[in-house]
Amino acid sequence: MIKMENLDNDIKEIINSAYPYIKEFNPAQNAVIESGYLEDKSNYIICIPTASGKTVLGVLPALKTILNGGKAVYAAPLLSIQNEKVKEFKAFEEHGISVGKHPSSADLSVMVFESFDALTRFSWNVLRDVDTLIIDEFHMIGEFTRGPTLEAAITRAKIINPSMRIIALSATLKNIEEIEGWLEGKCVEHDYRPVPLHKEVLDAEMFNTKNKNDVVTKIAEKAIEDKSQALSFVSTRRFTESLATYVSKKINKKLNVKQREKFKEVSEKLLEVPKKKGSLPTSTCLKLAEVAENGVAFHHAGLFNEQKEIIEDEFRKGNILMITATPSLMYGVNLPSKTVVIRDHTRWTAQGPQPIPVFDYEQMSGRAGRPQYDDVGYSYLIAKTMDEALNLEEYYVEGEIEQTNSKLVDNKDAIYRQIIAQIASSLSKNLDELTDFFGKTLYGYQMSNNPSMALFAEDSLRYELENALSFLLQNGIIRATPEGLKTTEFGYLIAKSNYAVETAVKIKEYISNMDEINVEEFIYALSQTPDLPLISFKGRKSKDPVQDKLSEHGLFAVDIGNSEATTVSLIEWINERSEYEIENKYNVYSASTRRSAYEASRLVKFAKNTSEVLGNYSNLQEYDFLSARLYYGVKEDIIPLVVGVKRLGRKRARNLVNVFGNDLSGVSENELQRVEGIGPKLAEKISLFVKN
Repeated sequence: MIKMENLDNDIKEIINSAYPYIKEFNPAQNAVIESGYLEDKSNYIICIPTASGKTVLGVLPALKTILNGGKAVYAAPLLSIQNEKVKEFKAFEEHGISVGKHPSSADLSVMVFESFDALTRFSWNVLRDVDTLIIDEFHMIGEFTRGPTLEAAITRAKIINPSMRIIALSATLKNIEEIEGWLEGKCVEHDYRPVPLHKEVLDAEMFNTKNKNDVVTKIAEKAIEDKSQALSFVSTRRFTESLATYVSKKINKKLNVKQREKFKEVSEKLLEVPKKKGSLPTSTCLKLAEVAENGVAFHHAGLFNEQKEIIEDEFRKGNILMITATPSLMYGVNLPSKTVVIRDHTRWTAQGPQPIPVFDYEQMSGRAGRPQYDDVGYSYLIAKTMDEALNLEEYYVEGEIEQTNSKLVDNKDAIYRQIIAQIASSLSKNLDELTDFFGKTLYGYQMSNNPSMALFAEDSLRYELENALSFLLQNGIIRATPEGLKTTEFGYLIAKSNYAVETAVKIKEYISNMDEINVEEFIYALSQTPDLPLISFKGRKSKDPVQDKLSEHGLFAVDIGNSEATTVSLIEWINERSEYEIENKYNVYSASTRRSAYEASRLVKFAKNTSEVLGNYSNLQEYDFLSARLYYGVKEDIIPLVVGVKRLGRKRARNLVNVFGNDLSGVSENELQRVEGIGPKLAEKISLFVKN
């Protein structure tokens, strides 16, 4: 067994101070270290269960590289994980190791997959300085949206910096030999879990009920008796709320005075969030606060970001008994819990309800059992009947996870983007060179190593690439030249952005056909692109108010869906309506308005850049105005104030103009302070702004 003291002294010292709770390595970590991966220069895939201490296994080779004068990148799929890891790794700075988000300015940088991909396209000198790449959640290479980005980035990185070493940290993979072959590496697998996991399927009939929520309530009640916590996964936002409400009402009588006081504090914190933003609490906020008073919270994309952070922090502190969440939480922040309940084993897709993959079941179950706190974790999948329970047990508990297959060709946008990336970075100049590059991806490797596909793998790939090239040529994204394929200015703009090609093409078509900006129509066009996060309807209430608002602005829609809800919410937002007003009037999850508005503001800047590369300079100032209006949520007259005075915000800016009019030049600091919410510091800032 590898003892901590067998590590190099300098590494041991860093690990001891950054991770004081690790006294010795667990069997999974030992198996990996004994494999010789710290001494060996090969690429490695480390497959061990969730919560078995993968991060430290990634940290060890990164530290070794840095102490030898090199650089390491730790790549993660989500911003939430990136922020969490940066915070965790900051402890290394006491030992003279700089930690950041880009290798040009840090010894150890934590990057999301998309940022690392951009590095492989445009920053080759920086990429060549990276000696070790650690990939967290590597199993996401088989996921539809982020998988192709990771796959292409690894392929490019291996071409540009062949000496860079790759350590991939993953949950269990089924076709590990295939992935090993593609990565040209070795794999170490181990099934040890620091907290043993007990997996079971429960059915409603066992509890003499037909309602699965009653089963979840029983589990919550048991968690209260055990002084532990539970995470419950359901398929939709609406279900997170209805389940939280149901459980909250049922467990109310089981709570003691001390718990009630604690939960009341959490509830008040959650209600403070909209108030600080200048909005009354929305009905969603009130519902959240109400369930939080009984120690339950729901967690989904329709909440304010700050509310989600409060829920996560308070859950970690033990001040929330149960979180009901959509499955996206399984990939997000580290939120382990003694018990995990998977109430819904189907997920709504474009093809209707589909069973969740076994892989996702394993990921959700893997959240059960908190290292350092629990000696066992429980995962419960809920069925309606005994027969269904038997089927689910066979399919999920005893079943095998799916193969990890490349989604590069399934995801049309990924193919377009990677072709543009190859041409923009001058790595591929013609169809042959593109075919050669795509042949080196996981997709190419899996095709050519599949006995039934190998014969026509290259022809099939060329066919896909020819179709994609013809689309990119037709849309003015790439052009043919005597020296080979090149990106147009528009194509280069797409390559430098993280936007889908469909988004860029839609924006280009829209602005090419307009003479002047029609604000409401433009927002509607943006809400129909894949890159604008949509604001969704909360329930089945009438959608007439949304339709009426659209027709008021000359916009006519037959189907009223989330694009229309988003359009109307953003129109109201730039006319200074609060989230409370938007939610009440249109029955939408208005807490996500700011996020949508922020992204819409960035898309307007992209539209302005597109307009410039197309040689159309007529509406440039209007783009700037609209971008600012979306960002700050203001009418045009107070743009200078909110842009010019940091932290003034739209509500106080409007109060100022209501009291003094648009010309503040003759107003003293004392007079400014009579306006609600303006103290001495802000008054001074406003005066300085007016004088300048």
